[in-house]
Amino acid sequence: MPEVLKAPLVLEFPFTRSLGPVQSAFLTGLRERVVLGVKTGDGRTLVPPVEYDPVTAEEIRDLVEVGATGTVTTWAWNHEPRRGQPLDTPFAWVLVRLDGADTALLHALDAAGPDAVRTGMRVRVRWAEERTGAITDIACFEPYESEGQEGHQPSAHSGEFQDMVTGIVAPARLDYVYSPGRAQTDYIHVLSEQRTVGERCPSCRKVYVPPRGACPTCGVATAEHVEVGPRGTVTTYCIVNIKAKNLDIEVPYVYAHIALDGADLALHGRIGGMPYDQVRMGLRVEAVWSEGGRYPDHYRPTGEPDADYDVYKELL
Repeated sequence: MPEVLKAPLVLEFPFTRSLGPVQSAFLTGLRERVVLGVKTGDGRTLVPPVEYDPVTAEEIRDLVEVGATGTVTTWAWNHEPRRGQPLDTPFAWVLVRLDGADTALLHALDAAGPDAVRTGMRVRVRWAEERTGAITDIACFEPYESEGQEGHQPSAHSGEFQDMVTGIVAPARLDYVYSPGRAQTDYIHVLSEQRTVGERCPSCRKVYVPPRGACPTCGVATAEHVEVGPRGTVTTYCIVNIKAKNLDIEVPYVYAHIALDGADLALHGRIGGMPYDQVRMGLRVEAVWSEGGRYPDHYRPTGEPDADYDVYKELL
């Protein structure tokens, strides 16, 4: 039996969003070393600010300035900082209720060790040297010994600054090691022979491609290998009009669900070898293998008549 595969993977997505008037004022304020909250109808001050009252759902726009000092309400020590976190040395994640605020802000606290952190300790903002209008303009919090500021009252603020920040790109990234398990390891090894193999459920007799090692309907283990394809039928599809970073495929192109002959589950594949606007449900296709033949690069039309809808309607 071949060794079960594993590989490091990265899931990354830069999310671009517009801010709206409240978040725009909050992030622009951070750039100017001003921390803004928002006042609710019942007099509470929320930091970070939100556009709608979380209790009443009332729209709120009354911005107020709060202090850059505050009190730790709870905390957790981070022994091993990860890539992209605020500090590259061990630090505490803290919830800080800034002076004048009624809610707490999550950020990092630069402290000598877990023994130096406690609930109720006083802290202040350490501003980043270069600020761009992002939450990272607060580099972190640091211990602050001065007392007597807890009674600070928030003051009204227009929320207006020069060159307002109106949008941000928020990077999201997950690094992990993935193991496909026994069933998909077998599937991947067979792909290198330009064959596709699924597994049959011993109870319902359905053939799953790619196999998962168990039937999702019956909940029983699958082990019987069944070769499927090499041809299949497009069951449904979508036209992609946005070019993905680091993906050398010209848009528009078509990604489809393809039910290989003999399979009871459709898999994903790109359709090539024809204009994107001629792809259709029922189209008969076959694999075009990648250079080196280790996996299907895309699927192309076979020239056969389209499959009847009743043949693949249960695979949509």
